[in-house]
Amino acid sequence: MRKGAITRDAVLRAIGEYDELGRERFLSTYGFGRARSYLLVHEGREYDSKAIAGVAHRWDQGRALRPEEFSGGQDHAAAWLKRAGFRVRAVKSPEWARDELILACRLVMDNGWKGMDAHDRRVVELSELLQLLPVHAEDERNEKFRTPEDVARRTHDIATRHPDYRGRTTKGGALDSEVLHDFLTRTAVMTGTARLIRQGIADGEFQGLPPMEENELDGYSAPEGRLLLRRHMARERNRTLRKKKIAMVLQQGGTLSCEACDFDFEEVYGDRGAGYMECHHVVPLHEAGETRTRLSDVALICANCHRMIHRCAPWPTPAELRAAIEARRAADLNAAFNV
Repeated sequence: MRKGAITRDAVLRAIGEYDELGRERFLSTYGFGRARSYLLVHEGREYDSKAIAGVAHRWDQGRALRPEEFSGGQDHAAAWLKRAGFRVRAVKSPEWARDELILACRLVMDNGWKGMDAHDRRVVELSELLQLLPVHAEDERNEKFRTPEDVARRTHDIATRHPDYRGRTTKGGALDSEVLHDFLTRTAVMTGTARLIRQGIADGEFQGLPPMEENELDGYSAPEGRLLLRRHMARERNRTLRKKKIAMVLQQGGTLSCEACDFDFEEVYGDRGAGYMECHHVVPLHEAGETRTRLSDVALICANCHRMIHRCAPWPTPAELRAAIEARRAADLNAAFNV
């Protein structure tokens, strides 16, 4: 059986059977429980996505898919249904992302590290802002997504984790504590980050960022959140900017070598490496508010040094990484002489 190979017609037939039998009888007949993550929405009615996707296999492939055969869980069912042209929506709101918590934490800080009421105009304004934030896909949002009540609860989750708070903490989670800690220890950085996130939403810049796969962000450490990181990476991948930077270095009589470790692609790989070097945007995430990147804002570095810069926050500048490399080389040389 080819899991997920279902057609729109097969899904419609499963929906028809669901309507005929009723929810409880349909679910019990095929051994499914109620949907906990996603619901299929069709003609104003909602259906248990996993059950519908499983029964649709019956009409396309001869037998229904059993609940235990969904190795990818609810997410796979939702993906199959969307691929067949249907709309799905989340049952529960998604977990708060770091970008969202940064804005909420800034609001709590401005309120003297106290939780806030859902009717507070600042809470209502943040609720509206979070609904514009391009962090969560539309089908991950339900009718309670980042409502003023939801935002107000989160302000209390943050406030009760402040070291000066003496009462009982509310529900919250580890990420609330992490973002709060960042605000308390890196206040200027985090307030600057919150300002730039708000600015990026207001001018629509984040909506225009090129899409990125989840695995593209693997190995990148950025406490400032995903949106500023995506903007940073988009600027680094600007081919026109990279070509101009390379041309400028060569016109000034420089060599096309890594600014951190001196690696030269052409020297090692010959013609295959000629004219190649990666681009790194050196302006810190919490300061990079200009939409136009200048050549002085980028450095040319090799792929290895680029990855090492992004690996741990705070990111070192190419000059700082170069100093660390030279210090390591000096230590190794000194150890060799003392053997």
